[in-house]
Amino acid sequence: MEVEATRSHALDVDADAIVLGVFAGESVGRELAGGEDARGSLGATVAAYAEGRRFILVGMGPRSGFGAEAARVAAANAQRRAAELGARRLCWELPAGVGPELVAALVQGTMLRAYRFERYRREGENAALERLVLSSPDDVSVAVREAAAVCAAQNRARDLANTPANELTPAALAGYALEVVGRLDGVEVEVAAEEQIRDAGMGAFAAVARGSAESARLVTLRYDGGDARRPLLGLVGKGVTFDAGGLSLKAPAKMHEMKFDMAGAAAVLEAIAALAELRAPVRVVGVVGATENLPSGSAIKPGDVVTALDGTTIEINNTDAEGRLVLADCLSLARREGCERLIDVATLTGGVVTALGSFYAGFFCNDGPWAERVTAAATRSGEDVWRLPLDPRYAKMMSGRYAQLTNHSERREATPITGAEFLHHFAGDVPWAHLDIAGTGYDVPLDYFAGKGATGFGVRLLVELARAVDGGEG
Repeated sequence: MEVEATRSHALDVDADAIVLGVFAGESVGRELAGGEDARGSLGATVAAYAEGRRFILVGMGPRSGFGAEAARVAAANAQRRAAELGARRLCWELPAGVGPELVAALVQGTMLRAYRFERYRREGENAALERLVLSSPDDVSVAVREAAAVCAAQNRARDLANTPANELTPAALAGYALEVVGRLDGVEVEVAAEEQIRDAGMGAFAAVARGSAESARLVTLRYDGGDARRPLLGLVGKGVTFDAGGLSLKAPAKMHEMKFDMAGAAAVLEAIAALAELRAPVRVVGVVGATENLPSGSAIKPGDVVTALDGTTIEINNTDAEGRLVLADCLSLARREGCERLIDVATLTGGVVTALGSFYAGFFCNDGPWAERVTAAATRSGEDVWRLPLDPRYAKMMSGRYAQLTNHSERREATPITGAEFLHHFAGDVPWAHLDIAGTGYDVPLDYFAGKGATGFGVRLLVELARAVDGGEG
């Protein structure tokens, strides 16, 4: 999709439809056939006509409460109506003074709603948006360009997560990193095969991979934007391309959703791609552990003890608590790479869905200033997080009977917190944050996602966070 800004009047733009926002209790401000039916309630749409052109009037809600999230919702509903009308070129007419945050949100709402995953459908089965133009008397080109680049990365992350596991194997995910992300300026990609993972001493990660015929891959990405004063940021993503639970087999009813278990890895890959495309002056290391978790004669068994990269011994109480085993070794590797700040992204626990549903990711952090940075990035990006506690009493629940740690507490409670405390052990004293995106990673009932498929959650947040990291505190 082409996305651009122009200072030309919307009527001079080659578009199939022009979008006008209408605030609650306010008039449209021009004579339009059908415009009298416009309502200002958020997301309500009306098609109108004037001067031989088609307009879409979309409600923006009360002016006093209008912000970035409302802009995303309004833009998504305008795009929905445009698609119903068969419009492939869309132009938003913006008044003077619309700030970059709202401009970015309009781009996001449109692009996210216009997204389609149709790789396995007949070509041309549905009309797709080809061009989005934002017409403003002000120069909004920088906000439009940056929002479009990040949102395109988010939609690519959705493509990765929506791809079925028979195609997106661990090797295929690593191949994507090499071929797509690795071609960008400033990015280096290194891939290790399963034998190398074992030889490196990553016993926790390698244990998960044992049950699958598909060889695991460790992907390490390095992006250097040239500013040596910035601390090295480590982004760690869970890349379980299919999770059947291992011998602790999952219930079959929703097992098909387990292709989404690599959504954290997709977010990390595409956030680094977006940073490179924006030529952001940051330093980032990305670590992705890619594997399947399947039952077989060679699979890890409940009761087994494995040794992680940092030498920690781990008792396996539940083979379906595999993501934390992968992340444990990936966090240790990021520390060895010299990362001075860490954040991991993972579809880690069903418990976080019970606690927070689909609209907030579970957020844990071991450092106050770093927590403030992550929270601020979440607010700016519109990807909401809710901080949950870390506490030595929860950490104690992850002590093993026969090893230093267990991967799953025997007490069936506080699973998002105990999972985070397990990871906390491997983050050590490095400022670290953990995002549990099991609820926000797919099938989220927001207007701009239409409630179906992967969301690409984390791409916008990670980009915002990386760009905000500097040499000062946090």
